[in-house]
Amino acid sequence: MSNQPYRTALVTGASSGIGAAIVRRLSEAGIEVHALARDAKRLAQLAEETGCIPHALSVSDVAGIEALMNEIEVDVLVNNAGQSRTGNITNTTVDDIDALVDVNLRAVLQLTRLVVPGMIARDRGHIVNISSIAGHYAFAGGNTVYHATKAGVHSLSQQLRCDLYGRHVRVTEVSPARVETEVFGRLIGNMEEAKKRFFDEYESLLPEDIANSVAFAVLAPQRMNVSFMEVLPTMQVVGGLNFAKKSADPA
Repeated sequence: MSNQPYRTALVTGASSGIGAAIVRRLSEAGIEVHALARDAKRLAQLAEETGCIPHALSVSDVAGIEALMNEIEVDVLVNNAGQSRTGNITNTTVDDIDALVDVNLRAVLQLTRLVVPGMIARDRGHIVNISSIAGHYAFAGGNTVYHATKAGVHSLSQQLRCDLYGRHVRVTEVSPARVETEVFGRLIGNMEEAKKRFFDEYESLLPEDIANSVAFAVLAPQRMNVSFMEVLPTMQVVGGLNFAKKSADPA
């Protein structure tokens, strides 16, 4: 802590997976961490383990978030909370679209809007956005709305650096590929099946890998801004091209 000025952090989606790992890592670094998520029981357990300050609140609750921001001073905002769905735009629902936009993009914008003025006034701060390779690459099987919201987070991260030009307020986007978390179990409704399908035969990233990536950026010297970090398992690649064969001519 002696070589960097951050005293407090707010981590969203903090009750499990990547969020909980980030809370642990930043707490180890001596930062007072405010952990925000809906699961009060898990947050209480995390608070007992790490000493973090729990806030059982949905990122979609704008009034609740505004009230919280009036109570605490945030040096580091980690926008980690996120949701996904199965399927694509051909079978998505109104509720799916609203939920993903609300959590993955609108909440990120609202939180950023609320914390940035204080960071500018103090000339001190760091916004860390956890996006996804889905925001940069199109691939079969991905959820269309999820891809679109994460692309929005990527664009926000880029524009924020322009908005904050000349200030000591840094913006980092961490874009993970496959990470072994509960998200896959929630998607298909069965964690054991998700483990077999997505993890047992693959060497995926672990939540602490992303937490360490965040810590690297946050704890870096103030002269240095890690603007973008794409974090993939060693055995996973991005990109690729599919080419469908011509359909047979109708009779």
